[in-house]
Amino acid sequence: MSAYVLGFQEVDRNSTAVVGGKGANLGELSRIEGLRVPDGFCISTGAFTRIVGEMPSLDELLERLAGLKAGARDEVSEVSREIRRAIEGVDIPEDIHVAIARGLSRFDESEAFAVRSSATAEDLPTASFAGQHDTYLNVIGEPEILKRISQCWASPSPRPSPTTGR
Repeated sequence: MSAYVLGFQEVDRNSTAVVGGKGANLGELSRIEGLRVPDGFCISTGAFTRIVGEMPSLDELLERLAGLKAGARDEVSEVSREIRRAIEGVDIPEDIHVAIARGLSRFDESEAFAVRSSATAEDLPTASFAGQHDTYLNVIGEPEILKRISQCWASPSPRPSPTTGR
């Protein structure tokens, strides 16, 4: 598909750093004969890295967060909410938007999708964070899917890589 959007058939267990644990496992499952895995695609960690790299306010917010005392729960929560709002508010660059739209064009516009965060540090042999990060079910239409992708990027996860599938 593209460097930013990869179909399940394009990823496998060696792709965790690129598409997260859930995405890599869906790639593996999609190769098992007789096992029906609904079609979908992953958005690479490269897309996330690019998004946050283009956010000048993120460094300032992260510095504020790092400067807070561990016991300052209210302040930590407030800065964390600001970080989330900032990431959710970033416009998805045109080339990434086009790649996502191309992935969606293979499906009927009325189909419902699941948009899930698939972090690079989840589903590891020694640790699992399943269910800790954002998941949105029954998402219909490109604008809503793009919104949910941004929300997955903003979920509390190291290098999230949204996975979109039916």
